[in-house]
Amino acid sequence: MSEPGIKGILFDLDGTLFDHRGAADAGITAWVAGRFPGHPRLAEAPAIWAALEGPYLAMWQAGRCSVQEQRRLRLAALCAELAVPVPGDLDAAYAGFTELYRRHWAAFPDVTAALAGLDGFALGVLTNGTLPMQEAKVRAIGLAGLVGPVLTGEVLGGHFKPAPACYTGAAAALGLAPEEVLLVGDDVENDVTGPAVTGMRSVWLDRLASGPTPPAGFPRITSLTELPPLVAR
Repeated sequence: MSEPGIKGILFDLDGTLFDHRGAADAGITAWVAGRFPGHPRLAEAPAIWAALEGPYLAMWQAGRCSVQEQRRLRLAALCAELAVPVPGDLDAAYAGFTELYRRHWAAFPDVTAALAGLDGFALGVLTNGTLPMQEAKVRAIGLAGLVGPVLTGEVLGGHFKPAPACYTGAAAALGLAPEEVLLVGDDVENDVTGPAVTGMRSVWLDRLASGPTPPAGFPRITSLTELPPLVAR
């Protein structure tokens, strides 16, 4: 990181600080197994559920449906894919999944040590999830008060990553200009290339070291423990 002037660091939440995939996989597996014991495609349920996440969240972010409606649609789509009956009360059924999902909430094991090495930086979380859910995750995994404000499209004028206004608004929430902020996240479009148009710098967290070749000029790390020495340079 040769450029001077980084004063604040924004973290993505799901997949960066919080093990969303692990919790969601365990939650949806338990939900399907509980309702349809012995289902022949149980092992496929996590991948199906994950594939449905992006399209339905995008519908909500675009204002085409409410957050509750996108949850109903996504759960109905999962049932259709698995060829099982759609629950009569989709809200209650989704609440059942949420309870199972919450049981597996956890921070990644490298988070605490990484944050301890970032003293002096203004910190924040920039996420595309819903504000109540994302704030609840931060509290549940013990990061409340350690990572600064939780910023979502709901508090940034309806702008979600990768909209440029999302990044400029998040920087402003830290009291900084975009070029004074570094964004760290696991999604190449939302967390790496997206903020570049505003002058915000970024680091790609590729936890599995199996992602595509990183875009030129963007550092890649495989653990957050690599972040403090990187920004120190």
